[in-house]
Amino acid sequence: MSSLKELILKNRSYRRFYQDVAIPVETIKELIDLARISSSARNSQSIKYIISNTPEKNALIFPQLSWAGYLKDWNGPVEGERPSAYLVMLSDTRVTDNYFCDEGIFANNILLGATEKGLGGCIVGSVERLKLQQALKIPKHFKIIQVVALGKPKEIVVLEEAKDGNIKYYRDANGVHHVPKRPLDELIVDL
Repeated sequence: MSSLKELILKNRSYRRFYQDVAIPVETIKELIDLARISSSARNSQSIKYIISNTPEKNALIFPQLSWAGYLKDWNGPVEGERPSAYLVMLSDTRVTDNYFCDEGIFANNILLGATEKGLGGCIVGSVERLKLQQALKIPKHFKIIQVVALGKPKEIVVLEEAKDGNIKYYRDANGVHHVPKRPLDELIVDL
């Protein structure tokens, strides 16, 4: 069993996948259950999920997403490298119109669970929400928060120390995705 730190180190934002590796609904429900049992602000538990793991439904979601803003010459994964599943995270406004920080807690726990299962994913916040709402015929009392893309990772992501404050991720000539991280001492404010 991996330690928590090992899981966190493996839990990267993957954007290229083995699209043909299906993720069963049961596995996706196990990941949602990790979110369900997580801490929730005011214990409101107002976030709901649309599961997508079929090529037909995935094809409705993919065009509504934007990928990797720092990679200006890349429009997202090509056919064959797209996620094999998605979770569309929704705010159920019938419960509350303020989900506070739950979306981050829930998405991270979903991705840690996916990592533990040998999968990976990416939280996609750049979403054409109105178009996706229409494409999936989502009732108006649900508001799209973000989309979690899931699949079997098809890329290598490495962490490195940020140099001169540059934290923009990039891909090298071999397609390896590099993610600069600020040094720990830069994050601690000593007053």
